[in-house]
Amino acid sequence: MTAVVPERPVGGRLIDQFEYGLDAPICLTWELTYACNLACVHCLSSSGRRDPRELSTAEAEAVIDELQRMQVFYVNVGGGEPTVRPDFWHLLDYAIGHQVGVKFSTNGVKLDRARAEQLAATDYVDVQISLDGATAEVNDRVRGAGSFATATRALENLAEAGMRDFKVSVVVTRENAGQLDAFKALTDRYGAQLRITRLRPSGRGADVWDQLHPTAAQQRELYDWLLANGEGVLTGDSFFHLSPFGEALPGLNLCGAGRVVCLIDPVGDVYACPFAIHENFLAGNVRDEGGFQRVWQQSALFAELRTPQTGGACTRCAHFDACRGGCMAAKFFTGLPLDGPDPECVQGYGETALAARDAALVTPRSHLDHSHAGPVRGQPTLLGMPGIPAKSCDESPLAGLDLRSGVR
Repeated sequence: MTAVVPERPVGGRLIDQFEYGLDAPICLTWELTYACNLACVHCLSSSGRRDPRELSTAEAEAVIDELQRMQVFYVNVGGGEPTVRPDFWHLLDYAIGHQVGVKFSTNGVKLDRARAEQLAATDYVDVQISLDGATAEVNDRVRGAGSFATATRALENLAEAGMRDFKVSVVVTRENAGQLDAFKALTDRYGAQLRITRLRPSGRGADVWDQLHPTAAQQRELYDWLLANGEGVLTGDSFFHLSPFGEALPGLNLCGAGRVVCLIDPVGDVYACPFAIHENFLAGNVRDEGGFQRVWQQSALFAELRTPQTGGACTRCAHFDACRGGCMAAKFFTGLPLDGPDPECVQGYGETALAARDAALVTPRSHLDHSHAGPVRGQPTLLGMPGIPAKSCDESPLAGLDLRSGVR
């Protein structure tokens, strides 16, 4: 459905301009595959198995062509584990060759010395290695046995290859919130930059959010740490819900869903937010007439999200301008109203709202789940667990397929 997007005001604050949406996203996340060799307990996209409907190589190239025409500066590529797609390195080169920079997140499984040297010699590419513990003990409980060793080996390879400005990406949890200084030291050791993001109750993260999201005391410690270290640490605007503690944190401090950010998933579906893979936030598909540009500029869902918020409990809060009501995805997947407080509201309104929920309430869940089946499901795995036989689809989920022609 085509919708009329509210007219963006002329002049004023940049945040007010962003609230009405932009002609192209500032930050486009593109999950190339749901296939993954791990089964992280907090995976926001419930990744594991490849979806047979994935965009072919030719279709992915067409999306890149469209992004170039829209002048999208760069894309965040993820998954799943994007590097297990056999055409990943081709698509990386294709994007860069068409003036679309690439920042990709990986657990490091494919970053051997040769690939590290290739990346170090390539312009307009950034690499994020995922770690969720500054030690193997903490990390591997969430990401799987052996995953810390795999990630640090990838970091070593990138550093030895002379790669500059690569990142270590950390999801802050109750278990690793006390390791921020250790993460910073680890990152500095490899000449990298630390990037920390918020744990959302999305995908499999919904199953562990109650146990893993930072406590109120840890949230305050995180805020103080970010004020002290924020100039050298990236956050991707994950923690704007903490700003009511006092001084606003660096960044947009606004939910950018459908306004300045969105997600393309492996089958071409476009969602308002990378953390909101749910049919309620599905705006269209890049395979539809008009492609991604029509979805971004004319979808009814995005038009609704770009209408400034005028009601709800949070707009009456004295701190609304600081946090703008918090994270849409965090509210939705904990069963809270979208115009109400963030579940981790630092003024305590989120805790009150959570306690007031109907005891019979069934919180929303994504309609998609690509988690590994069998003994792997629900466990951090596969690396370093010899009791589970490896399958060809875990290592190369698209092996033998003619992706360029779209033949399945």
